[in-house]
Formats: sequence, structure tokens, C-alpha cells
Amino acid sequence: MVEDEEDLVDALRVGLVRAGYAVDVAYDAPAAHEKLQVNTYDLVLLDLNLPSGDGFQLCRTVRAAGKGVRIIMVTARDRLDDRVRGLDEGADDYVVKPFAFPELLARVRALLRRDSGGGTSVIQVGGLRIDTARLEVTLDGRSLALTPKEYGVLHYLMTRPGHVVSSEELLEHVWDEHADPFTNTVRVTVGNLRRKLQEEGLIETVISRGYRLKEPT
Repeated sequence: MVEDEEDLVDALRVGLVRAGYAVDVAYDAPAAHEKLQVNTYDLVLLDLNLPSGDGFQLCRTVRAAGKGVRIIMVTARDRLDDRVRGLDEGADDYVVKPFAFPELLARVRALLRRDSGGGTSVIQVGGLRIDTARLEVTLDGRSLALTPKEYGVLHYLMTRPGHVVSSEELLEHVWDEHADPFTNTVRVTVGNLRRKLQEEGLIETVISRGYRLKEPT
């Protein structure tokens, strides 16, 4: 999230974390540029009126660098020419403040579905089913009560069934930038998730490489 209004940052971060997302924040353009160089993000919420920089320029720089990260411009600038320019500079979507958080969240989900190849808010792998709009998870019809991090790990694995995902990748995409890279939190979260799934072998450990969600046969 690239935004200089601290109250808005706090409110959005709470809502996004509750929805299962990991959120890093930059309060100005130089900090955002640095984070985008160091980290791999799925999506950027980008304000246009920033201290020490301009959101249009930052978007242009990101696109010139060949980064395929999704970008939603979130701004009070509601003129038609600003909206057109934002999309032409490379933004995937443009949201005008003030906005309703559920709509912003729906736009986030819609953009991220493009990368996972999904056309709806429901992801299903075998008997596992996630409704990303309602944050509901079921296994063979049985409802699962997951913590936000358990949900985030399962969601990430379900968008990559059969692929090995490293602990480092999970830490980067499910936790925020303050997560300790030497912590065992990923292992603990996967262990708790396995216990809740109550189905042995559904999440496989690939020694020295990471974890893999078993594909249905």
C-alpha cells in the first residue's frame, strides 16, 4: 500500500489483514520504489498525491522495469483525464476516494483471480473449497475455522496445486515485511493447518524444498 494518510492506512491494513492478505506500507514514493525493488508483490494500492513523488511516475517506473504486479490507483483525483491517464500509465484499475471498502476488496480479489486463472471467487481443489468473497473454507462439505495466516497459506497453496512452494515464498506472500526470516512460524502454521484439515498427506512436505498441495487424482 502506497499511501500517506495514516488513518486510511491503518483502516485499510486492518481490513486487508482480516481478509487474509499480508500488507506492507510505504508512505512516500521513494520508500515505495525501494520496497518494489526488494520484494515481489502481488498487488499495489497506489495513491497519486504522494510526498516526494508522484503516483503516475511511480506507476510508469514500475511498468518500465517490466514488473507485472497488479496496480490499483486509489486517489481523490476524480477527473476523467486523470482516470484515463492512470489506466494508460499502466494501472489495472482506478478507484476514487471516498470508496466503500467491500468494493475495493472485490476489485483486489478480481485482479488477483486473473493471475490464478480463476473466473469466480471460488477456488476448488478436490474436496477443498475456498470462497474468497465470503472467506469460507470447506473440505468435503465440512466447514473449517482458520486463522488469517492459515487461510493465507491454504489459499496460496490452492492457487498452485501440485507445485512445491518454499517456506521463504510463503513468508513473503502471507506475512508482511516485518516477519523474521529465521522464524519457524511457517512450519507451525502448516502444522496447525494440517490438524484442522484432518486429512493426512493433503499438504505434503518436500524435504529441503517446501510444501505442496496434493492434486486430486
